Amino acid sequence: MSDPVTAFDKTDAPADTLTGGPWRGRGRSRVRPRGRVRGGAPLPLLLPALVGLVFLLLPLVSLLVRAPWRSLPEQLTKPEVWQALQLSLFSATAATAVSLVLGVPLAWLLARTDFPGRGLVRALVTLPLVLPPVVGGVALLLALGRNGVVGKLLDSWFGITLPFTTAGVVVAEAFVAMPFLVISVEGTLRAADPRYEEAAMTLGASRFTAFRRVTLPLIAPGIAAGSVLAWARALGEFGATITFAGNFPGRTQTMPLAVYLALQSDPAAAIALSLVLLAVSIAVLAGLRDRWMTAVS
Repeated sequence: MSDPVTAFDKTDAPADTLTGGPWRGRGRSRVRPRGRVRGGAPLPLLLPALVGLVFLLLPLVSLLVRAPWRSLPEQLTKPEVWQALQLSLFSATAATAVSLVLGVPLAWLLARTDFPGRGLVRALVTLPLVLPPVVGGVALLLALGRNGVVGKLLDSWFGITLPFTTAGVVVAEAFVAMPFLVISVEGTLRAADPRYEEAAMTLGASRFTAFRRVTLPLIAPGIAAGSVLAWARALGEFGATITFAGNFPGRTQTMPLAVYLALQSDPAAAIALSLVLLAVSIAVLAGLRDRWMTAVS
């Protein structure tokens, strides 16, 4: 009997036949990527696409062209620049740690449990993604400031003051970065098969043990991707930080704030710091490229 795969004409195969996709033969060369069509792009689509590409790339190319490459090491070793670099790395890492501790359980709650108002909670969690950062900073002041709803209690009971401190920088960055981690982890949890957790619980494991020993290893790539996104978002935060924590060199002045300040008096230093942020962004995109390509392929 002839091989049914060989006997079947792949060119006439409908979508999702045999191997789950169109034009999928034994070799990868016969696979046509989903969502793509043959032929060149029509002119009414090609022209605005090229204009959009130039619009997005021109500012970045200009930054590279006008960069003070010869004096770049000197610019990056200035005391104020080094302080901003150190503070940014520390605060972004601390904000990511806060996001992990609070965001992973929140993502599990949204993905694995049913409770009244879950849709509203999910909307509120993602609100900082679209909320103007300055508005987020004002909201943090009203909540955690010395006269805020919770801040006055922290000040009177424990003597803790968050605004205009390094801890305030971490809080502001965590507020805007945590939704990125929650969304990434929740999506990974929804894609993971919950039957593994159920099997572990039928063998006597508690729900927390099943989460720790079974679920966490399954969703580790999603946690890693969300952590990188949250870290990069925290590193580039400006509006909420300057509103809630201020702009004090060595204490609350992060790299974006230093760029804004240096642009008025030392453009070369502003460009040098901007290059560092650009390099970090490119590294983040490169690190997540394989995950994105896997998700869309």
